Amino acid sequence: MKKLLSLLLICALALLTACSSNDTVEDLPEDQLYRKAQRYLKDGNFDSAVKYLQMLESRYPFGPFAEQAQLELIYAQYRNFEEEEAVAAADRFIRLHPQHPHVDYAYYMKGLANYTAGTGVLERFLPTDMTQRDPGKAVQSFEDFRQLLYRYPNSDYAADARARMIYLRARLARYEVNVANYYFRRKAYMAAANRGRYVVENYPQTEATADALAVMVQAYKLLELNDLADSSLAVLRENYPKHPTLDANGNFVSSYSVADDEDRSIISYMTLGLFDRDKPPSFDNRAEYLQY
Repeated sequence: MKKLLSLLLICALALLTACSSNDTVEDLPEDQLYRKAQRYLKDGNFDSAVKYLQMLESRYPFGPFAEQAQLELIYAQYRNFEEEEAVAAADRFIRLHPQHPHVDYAYYMKGLANYTAGTGVLERFLPTDMTQRDPGKAVQSFEDFRQLLYRYPNSDYAADARARMIYLRARLARYEVNVANYYFRRKAYMAAANRGRYVVENYPQTEATADALAVMVQAYKLLELNDLADSSLAVLRENYPKHPTLDANGNFVSSYSVADDEDRSIISYMTLGLFDRDKPPSFDNRAEYLQY
């Protein structure tokens, strides 16, 4: 019985201590809350840093540390894998402090949060082909960085933003080629050609441009639009003479033809091209054409 009473007493004391600790944290003045948040940021404890920065902002919204805490909250949430919250915090800072001397940082962090959004822990540390993923966040990230460069071309973050935009353009272009390959499997050749043309018109001089031109040549040949196929082939031959789809004489080499398309199985027709007797065209020659 005495042991039970002792255990209950210990639990009660622990509970009182915890409540007392919470009261102490909430009663901390602004500067101490900020210093604690800084210490957690330095130690890499971003979860605790987020909590203290949010507490500081809610308790002292007009204090001398409020604006800086709002900026650091964006960073802490980003490092805590809370990309959506980081974007929301950046938008809020931009809206409340459009003339702040460091508002460019908010634009940059917004772009960076969208840049990494949608990637899990495995994608962050293991090789992953992000060109196969939904490009929505990549498009938004590109726009965020574009806004940064437009508004603050001399920002300290401009160079990094510009480099990331180059990568994003290449990623978005490759995504379009991947979609074109999917349309080839579905026998939707005009849709494939349109995707290739979109890359050529909107993402020129990216690494996917050569494959996009090959997509157009192949799709137009299958559609028997020979003039369009020949003009696309001329551009491919002129700009990428060593592309794997060209032989030594510059002729387009394809293992798939109109005859193959006409000789389709019943299963192919019934599944809208998802299951084929012959392998449909597919263009992903990054390893080959990046050599020159």
